[in-house]
Amino acid sequence: MQKFKVTFIPDNKSILVEKDKTILSAAISAGVYINSVCGGDGVCGRCKVILKTGQVSTQPNGIITPEERKNNIYLACLTNIHSDLEVEIPKESRLNLDNLSPSELEERLGSLYSKAEDIQPVNTKFKEGLFKHSPFATKLYLELPAPTLSDSISDLERLYRALRSLEDFPVIQTGLFNIRQLGELLRDSDWKVTVTLGKRNDTVEIVLVESGDTTDRNFGLCFDIGTTTISGQLVNLNSKKILGTKATYNQQATFGNDVITRIVYAGQSDGLEKLHEAVCNTMNQIIRELTLENNVDLNDVNCIVCSGNTTMIHLLLSVDPGHIRKEPYVPTANFLPVLRAAEAGININPRGLLSCVPGISSYVGGDTTAGVLSSGIYQKDKLCILIDIGTNGEIVLGSKDFLVACAASAGPAFEGSGLTCGMRASSGAIQKVSINKTDFSVKYSTIGDKKPRGICGSGYIDLISSMLEAGIIDKGGKIKAGGSRIRQTGTGKEFVVCFKEETENQSDIVINEADIENLKRSKAAIYSATAILAKHLGLGFSEISKIFIAGGFGTYLDIEKAIRIGLLPDLALSKFVFIGNSALAGANQILLSNQAMLMANILASKITYFELSVDPGYMDEYSQALFFPHTDLMKFPTVKF
Repeated sequence: MQKFKVTFIPDNKSILVEKDKTILSAAISAGVYINSVCGGDGVCGRCKVILKTGQVSTQPNGIITPEERKNNIYLACLTNIHSDLEVEIPKESRLNLDNLSPSELEERLGSLYSKAEDIQPVNTKFKEGLFKHSPFATKLYLELPAPTLSDSISDLERLYRALRSLEDFPVIQTGLFNIRQLGELLRDSDWKVTVTLGKRNDTVEIVLVESGDTTDRNFGLCFDIGTTTISGQLVNLNSKKILGTKATYNQQATFGNDVITRIVYAGQSDGLEKLHEAVCNTMNQIIRELTLENNVDLNDVNCIVCSGNTTMIHLLLSVDPGHIRKEPYVPTANFLPVLRAAEAGININPRGLLSCVPGISSYVGGDTTAGVLSSGIYQKDKLCILIDIGTNGEIVLGSKDFLVACAASAGPAFEGSGLTCGMRASSGAIQKVSINKTDFSVKYSTIGDKKPRGICGSGYIDLISSMLEAGIIDKGGKIKAGGSRIRQTGTGKEFVVCFKEETENQSDIVINEADIENLKRSKAAIYSATAILAKHLGLGFSEISKIFIAGGFGTYLDIEKAIRIGLLPDLALSKFVFIGNSALAGANQILLSNQAMLMANILASKITYFELSVDPGYMDEYSQALFFPHTDLMKFPTVKF
């Protein structure tokens, strides 16, 4: 098919696109972001552009006034390209709230948003093969018979008939955008088209109709939207191959480290919009980097699945989370309909779909549902526990017969945030540590065998355990020893893990007493929540057959050392299974299988929520856990110092 060059100003970016593509589609391919919250349906009126030169055709729309038409103003989503074009994007049509120029926007993003880093997915194929491959978005190539006097059904019915000849679709729907362009597109393409289908609740939607065979270009994204860290994967929906996994800090942290603080901030003037903008910018940054590195056109990214706690999903969709923190603690929604990604401000195909994994309660969200799905504990005959160690730590106990969940506010320490030298589990993060008891010399390994840049969660677990074993800190977390690695500062003592000569940034990597206190409180929250949940159900840890540990720790987590510091119960090591980012793994399964999506809905309805704060013993248990490993050493019989 004939191609034309489209140049966007003032960006001075050009792209070659096929005839009849919309200006909005061309802009997305060129990396020029135009505001179009309606996803290309022509109803929001925010994608107005000025045609400087060239020939186009457009669909009539009352949003464009006669005066605007005289001034060559068009809606980018409804305007088809018929020649080389030069298109101006006015400030008010740019996809940012502050009407910044492209250079100003890049400068702002560069200063506020750290570059997303590659991370190694851990056990994301934990349950591969369990669900039938039936992705959220599917592309089908059709060769339709041309109409005749004896076969004169409409173009749309002809398309539906062809689809139903391949599969028994009970309900098929599409939008006005596709219907408007269908007649000309079918004839220009000699009745050979590719149809992108999206599973939208109980119906199948024709998301897009394209000329020719484009079935090899079908991609999707899955995200775990954490309070501290956002992780995303780009997936080939045809082959199921993960093309890349990246993570970066959730820039909502600017407005508070925990969900309660952010809920309070959302209630302030413009607070909700700022939090929404922060999460969207973070996700769009990851999407931009994943697609650029893998040479994937954003127009070929047709769907996205997001898991996250209930507050994070509300903020993603710009839904007021205020009632989550007010008695009786009811969210606006746990089960959300499939939406257009553009409605949430996410930059993929403007008609692409977004699904949020259903949540369980105000404080146990879709990330837990996804974790239960990927861990498979809902299928187990014997009792199991899933512990997701994150800022909002979640614990699920049960089997195929029942599932009960609770949440503990652990803080971001084990995600590398809020600590002097903490970082995510990415390249250069210290993830394994041992300390010589005699001279306190340190041996360590880093992710990717790079020069150390900081310490990730598994590294801190190793470090605290090793400091306890070497006698550097006492059971309360105070540094009690001396030596060249121990220094007095204005706020207490610190221990030097790496001297600056060894590090990438030529700065000492240290842990101080404030860091240790932070980590102690985080581990106490996780352990006490797990203990109280089991006690509430009348169970002892000895009755648990398996404990699945989830979290973004990287490729290494020493379970024995996690027990030593009192993070995990003192059980046989064979009972523990480390499964990595279970929320991202579950979102990946849902992206690739409609069966997984249906099972997620069942699980979210089945899991019972237990509120820790109503248990009179919780604070006592938490207080007892504020030591390494615990004040009651009978609970940790194998831990010796």
